[in-house]
Amino acid sequence: MVHPHNEPPLNPLPPVVMALAIVIVGIEAVFSLGAYGVVGGASAVGWRLDALERFSFSAPVMQWMLGTGQFPPEHLVRFVSYPFIHGSFTHALFAGVMLLAMGKMVAEALGPVRFVAIFFASSIMGALAYGFLDTRFPLIGAFPPVYGLIGGFTYLLWLRLGQVGAQQIRAFSLIGMLLAVQLVFGLIFGGSLDWVADLAGFVTGFLLSIVLVPGGWARLLSRLRRE
Repeated sequence: MVHPHNEPPLNPLPPVVMALAIVIVGIEAVFSLGAYGVVGGASAVGWRLDALERFSFSAPVMQWMLGTGQFPPEHLVRFVSYPFIHGSFTHALFAGVMLLAMGKMVAEALGPVRFVAIFFASSIMGALAYGFLDTRFPLIGAFPPVYGLIGGFTYLLWLRLGQVGAQQIRAFSLIGMLLAVQLVFGLIFGGSLDWVADLAGFVTGFLLSIVLVPGGWARLLSRLRRE
């Protein structure tokens, strides 16, 4: 038995969650240091712009691929590379903090492989939803896959509330609050259409968790057979 005085002050984070957060914040740290001339010399000032051009997701590019039937690898990679490019250190820091919070709960409940599946599936579906919009603003940042993790957490909470006989609608309070905050900020400061990718990420994470949660696939088949 572990003595209470020997317990760590903070619960350890799953390694896969920590690794993703380090990559996200680390890339941004390099860009920020380069912009101030701390690393990379004079050419480092353009690192962020170069990354935006090469790895951000672009709705016109996706529409061009669909229209021409051409899918070059350098454009397909954008579906999973844009979460690692941010507009500022603050942008990356907020995304990293939310990734640590949501990722810890999802990875501990579902395991590292399912966590990674939700992260990248939400990234892809968020980009797809954004790609059909009439916008030329690039999609960047880890928030669509983070919202996917929020979707996974919401489903886990929905199950737990059902097991204790509580109102399951309460599981959606977090996503409701976040979308309300986005709406308010958009009305005050003017917003982009990134929220479409965030919402698509959330829906993807929620639906994917239905089958990824232990016993979820059997539970879904049983429910479909009853109907």
